[in-house]
Amino acid sequence: MSEPSQSKRITRKSAQVALRILRYLKPYRTQFIIGIIFLLLSSFTTMLFPWLMGKLIDSAKHTNPIPWMQDTNTLALILAAVLLVQAVFSFFRVYLFATASEKAMADVRMHFFNQLLTLKLAFFEQHRVGELTSRSTNDVDQLQDMLSATLPEFVRQMVTIVFGIGFIFYISPQLTLLMLCSFPVLVLVAVLYGKFIRKLSKFRQDALASSNVVVEETLQNVATVKAFTNENYEASRYRSFLQKVVETGIRGAVNRGGFTTFLILGLFGSFVLVIWYGTTLLAQGTIQEGDLFSFVLYTGFIGGAVGGLGDLFGRLQKTVGATERIFEILDEEGELDLNQIPDAKQRLNGRIFLRQIYFSYPTRPDIQVLNGIDLEIDAGKKIALAGYSGAGKSTIAQLILQLYQPNTGKLFFDGIDAVQFEPRQLRHNMAFVPQEVLLFGGSIRENIAYGKPGASEAEIIEAARQANAWEFIRQFPEQLETVVGERGVKLSGGQRQRIAIARAILKNPAILILDEATSSLDAESEKLVQDALEKLMEGRTTIIIAHRLSTIRNVDRIFVLAEGRIAEQGTYTELASQENSVFRNLLKLQLQH
Repeated sequence: MSEPSQSKRITRKSAQVALRILRYLKPYRTQFIIGIIFLLLSSFTTMLFPWLMGKLIDSAKHTNPIPWMQDTNTLALILAAVLLVQAVFSFFRVYLFATASEKAMADVRMHFFNQLLTLKLAFFEQHRVGELTSRSTNDVDQLQDMLSATLPEFVRQMVTIVFGIGFIFYISPQLTLLMLCSFPVLVLVAVLYGKFIRKLSKFRQDALASSNVVVEETLQNVATVKAFTNENYEASRYRSFLQKVVETGIRGAVNRGGFTTFLILGLFGSFVLVIWYGTTLLAQGTIQEGDLFSFVLYTGFIGGAVGGLGDLFGRLQKTVGATERIFEILDEEGELDLNQIPDAKQRLNGRIFLRQIYFSYPTRPDIQVLNGIDLEIDAGKKIALAGYSGAGKSTIAQLILQLYQPNTGKLFFDGIDAVQFEPRQLRHNMAFVPQEVLLFGGSIRENIAYGKPGASEAEIIEAARQANAWEFIRQFPEQLETVVGERGVKLSGGQRQRIAIARAILKNPAILILDEATSSLDAESEKLVQDALEKLMEGRTTIIIAHRLSTIRNVDRIFVLAEGRIAEQGTYTELASQENSVFRNLLKLQLQH
């Protein structure tokens, strides 16, 4: 489940981090600046309305010495013109802010995704996919909302407060002082109480999220639920979480009701107080009807603006939290630079040498997986890595693929230290066929062509033929355009394996790594896949991670691992004939099963 954007207390340091997002606006600063100008113009024209409305009321008495202010029709037309101008300003303000923020956030998303592509595999083992997806969607949406809505709204409300107070002080200093004595207290209480209500709302959201976890887990494991006849248990578990949602929801509703009552009494009470005193001043002749009307409108504008600052501040807090979460990823050190394209034409012969390799995974630094591995593989040879589960077979393959770097020791490719290569230069010469193939959700064509983007249809079909995959592909109505579904679920295990082999054939690697791709297949599929693998392995340095020892009879050499070390090595016949050897014991265990 993805993590929501969390509010964060705004500090100087967090504000500095949040301001870094503005650099993405730099290419679109002209649109953004013009948008701010339209925002200010829109805010200023809005502030003219109460004043003109008051003059419209006063025009009925013809007491204003300025001729055009005595004409009711002229003032009405001026109001209509101001309304039209304000509408035009608002349109361009919204359009320009939306355009600049959409383009800037598209750049943020692109930069974020590119950064993820450059990060090491260890990073993804420490972060959930849902969390990273949340950062690239929800957090960036939060930033876009800040640039396109929250920031403009904050500027507009500040203009309303500053100019509104200036206008009402010009209209009547006495009424302004009375308003400033009553409204701030009301607004302060409203802001504090509103913060408490938002906290209750968050409790309800947390409770609802917990209940959604139950739904998600249950549906993901529905076969297990039914197998253990735990439908009633899951229903009861979900009901208990929903009860918490209901309780927190009712508590929040009660407090919102009290808050609404307070606002009605407080706001209308304050308006009554201001109008009462204004009426007194009107009777004394120190203020005109139109000015009193303008004053009341300005007071409403100011009260609404001040009351909205609390919500805006809460949104800004969320934006700060979202920005920090995004820059946590953007500041991670990557293993490669997408702006620098490595020489993909550099072809390896396939000779590999591992010297005194010690390694522990970054997520488990206390567990030593490899303890001084020395391993040499000649170009074009087929070798197998055998051993008990956890002996380090897959770890060696991952080191050769440069998915991890050894803690100590060195890897050499064709006699050259691996650190002298850009990782993609080495991986361009390698192909990996896993035991469990997860295809992309597109078409068969796209999945095979992934081994060589831009390959022609003839090349794709030939690769499929060599992988014994074309026979079943051409039976589909859409053939190469057949959509395989998420992770390839529309294909059988054997079909997915052959698509993966076709992809590897198309890549034409010098080094091939096989995680024994036939161990979970039926007999017919296994034969087809094994035949395809034999073609794929011809003339390539091949490393097989062995699960079933019967499948590695014909390799050139077998390396048997135990406790992170190479315990034995030799041909299948040599190792099988050694009494009390690790390999012999592995054979016995597999024969028993």
